[in-house]
Amino acid sequence: MTDTRRRVKVYTLNEERQWDDRGTGHVSSGYVERLKGMSLLVRAESDGSLLLESKINPNTAYQKQQDTLIVWSEAENYDLALSFQEKAGCDEIWEKICQVQGKDPSVDITQELVDESEEERFDDMSSPGLELPPCELSRLEEVAELVASSLPSPLRREKLALAVENEGYIKKLLELFHVCEDLENHEGLHHLYEIIKGIFLLNRTALFEVMFSEECIMDVIGCLEFDPSLPQPRRHREFLTKTAKFKEVIPISDPELKQKIHQTYRVQYIQDMVLPTPSVFEENMLSTLHSFIFFNKVEIVGMLQDDEKFLTDLFAQLTDEATDDDKRHELVNFLKEFCAFSQTLQPQNRDAFFKTLSNMGILPALEVILVRGMDDPQVRSAATDIFSYLVEYNPSMVREFVMQESQQNDDDILLINLIIEHMICDTDPELGGAVQLMGLLRTLVDPENMLATANKTEKSEFLSFFYKHCMHVLSAPLLANTTDEKPSKGEIFTSSKLWEHNSVYSEICILSMPWVDDFQTSQLLALILELLTFCVEHHTYHIKNYIINKDILRRVLVLMASRHAFLALCALRFMRKIIGLKDEFYNRYIMRNFLFEPVVKAFLNNGSRYNLMNSAIIEMFEYIRVEDMKSLTAHVVENYWKALEDVDYVQTFKGLKLRYEQQRERQDHPKLDSMRSILRNHRYRRDARTLEDEEEMWFNTDEDDLEDGEAIVPPSDKMKSDEDLMDPISKFMERRKCMYKNFIIMHMWLFRTCYNLKWQLDFKQFGGLVGLVDYPDDDDDEEDDDEDDSENRDESPPLSKKSKLSS
Repeated sequence: MTDTRRRVKVYTLNEERQWDDRGTGHVSSGYVERLKGMSLLVRAESDGSLLLESKINPNTAYQKQQDTLIVWSEAENYDLALSFQEKAGCDEIWEKICQVQGKDPSVDITQELVDESEEERFDDMSSPGLELPPCELSRLEEVAELVASSLPSPLRREKLALAVENEGYIKKLLELFHVCEDLENHEGLHHLYEIIKGIFLLNRTALFEVMFSEECIMDVIGCLEFDPSLPQPRRHREFLTKTAKFKEVIPISDPELKQKIHQTYRVQYIQDMVLPTPSVFEENMLSTLHSFIFFNKVEIVGMLQDDEKFLTDLFAQLTDEATDDDKRHELVNFLKEFCAFSQTLQPQNRDAFFKTLSNMGILPALEVILVRGMDDPQVRSAATDIFSYLVEYNPSMVREFVMQESQQNDDDILLINLIIEHMICDTDPELGGAVQLMGLLRTLVDPENMLATANKTEKSEFLSFFYKHCMHVLSAPLLANTTDEKPSKGEIFTSSKLWEHNSVYSEICILSMPWVDDFQTSQLLALILELLTFCVEHHTYHIKNYIINKDILRRVLVLMASRHAFLALCALRFMRKIIGLKDEFYNRYIMRNFLFEPVVKAFLNNGSRYNLMNSAIIEMFEYIRVEDMKSLTAHVVENYWKALEDVDYVQTFKGLKLRYEQQRERQDHPKLDSMRSILRNHRYRRDARTLEDEEEMWFNTDEDDLEDGEAIVPPSDKMKSDEDLMDPISKFMERRKCMYKNFIIMHMWLFRTCYNLKWQLDFKQFGGLVGLVDYPDDDDDEEDDDEDDSENRDESPPLSKKSKLSS
């Protein structure tokens, strides 16, 4: 049998009939030789120690509860329970237990469950049910003990639930509650608290229906007010009857619907406020209570959705200009709760729900809410929540609506522009609402969730609409706050000059900032930049045209002078995303407007501080170097090298200069560069045979590894045709292969005979293997050769693309 591991908690029942947590681990099943049978094994997730080793006995009664619990007894007064994190794990282990015992996995009890003592075993087998004491004031303590003792045993709990249900015991207990409360019998009230709490833990729907009925629910809440652990009783009934008020924003004519709403509110209150916080084990025993609330909400949504008159009146009042602000506030809150309830529906029911709201005109109503409630923070918050439910459900529905309304309305009152306006005008210092709205806008403009059909493409249509009607509203704060500080070609301080005048430069930057550089404004601009960066990555030509035509990048880079590091980094990230596209249109735009200047200034102003700004700027230039972006490399070196040449704690800028020099040398010797390409391409046209590892490494060596002075093509051959050139190239390649074979033979001979000699290998282009031993009197000749070779040297090898920044 294959082991299946699942995360579980192990519980044991102590002498006080309370469950003790023995630890968390992973359960598996397998054959244990020592126990001579299939066993359950639980090893601790912390150290792998064995928490449980229990043989699956054929006669042991195992019970599965609430889909995630398996409970059984191994010996007298020793009960065990496994509480699974996942239902799937519980089902798999349950199947293995049933397989060992030869039972159907669909059962919840593998054996007839028995209690510990022989007397209890006899009683359980002989009696069909559990007999409850008479419901009398004097027997309340006995009833409380019976309930407490039955909870740990699944079979006794089942029998107790049947007895309470069949005998109408709950109503009898509630009658005693009135007697105890009238007599101020606190001891009896404390017993009733324990009894009612225990009945909740029986986890039975039939009992909940009785307890939550109109005539019983308030008395049940009253019983739960008298917690013996508290010095004074709680006043839950007073809160529900006097403080909590039911507001009927639209009259509900269906009495059943109204009663269901009251019941759901009170049961939710019991779960959240009245019942004590359950333990891990008790929480599983309240699963039926969660389900009761869940299905009530589903039923309420369905009944309201079917009431066309109710929904018609709701949207009519929302859009009516005569509706006063207080009434509209209540209507908006109701609509928000209504949408929140829909999250409990199954997908197909949720589809029908939102289609109903769409047909009723929820999006036009939302526009009215946004316009009318601009000054009310609560209305804005509720409208944002409603909009989020609609966007998360179906962004295409929202996009289709706004494109249709653009044909009839001005840009100022378009739904998306109203949302952008709410984001910009968020009064929260932390911009909580603005962050939420920015996420919704990002969902709407995300091409990944746009549809494409044979007749139309939503992506192209919506993005064209968005950039025509909405983008100017989104970018308005950015453009308004970056009107000055236009970067231009000019002298930039070198690092030494800048450090001499560092404080002065900082003052100039701060004083020349064209906006009030406060935290809230900077946060808003950072949000806008985040969305624009997303657009750069996903919108290709739409955002490209907008950036270039509106000179957006120049305006964004003004923010590099912000005293808020997060905003300056957002501006840098925006530029880095553009450069990462490796688009020549963007590159020409950057070079034409000298847009590296604010970045270089920020880098130099940062000085020797090793921080995120420093690393991010270096990474951007390193990316340009590694990707060999020739136009940007030349632009940076030609315009900013004097400002960056003193930066030597990383090799990035020196590497850029080297790239630039290599480019210039290629431009000066185009024929030589073309020959390199021919040789490089020819080198990789090898036979299909498999080469040895050493041979592969040797043939992959770049031609730059040859002696610098060697000529690849004789000067007289420079003007030859391509056909004439290929013949010496082929001979050259054949000669190199022969040279390699000679090298292997000579290497073995030298290893044996010349171990103590200083030697080196010197390959000549057409001369074979020469100069095996370095004689002292050859030094002068080699120095002369080196001086001659340096004049004809092709180029230094570029830095490795995988080289790391050194600090």
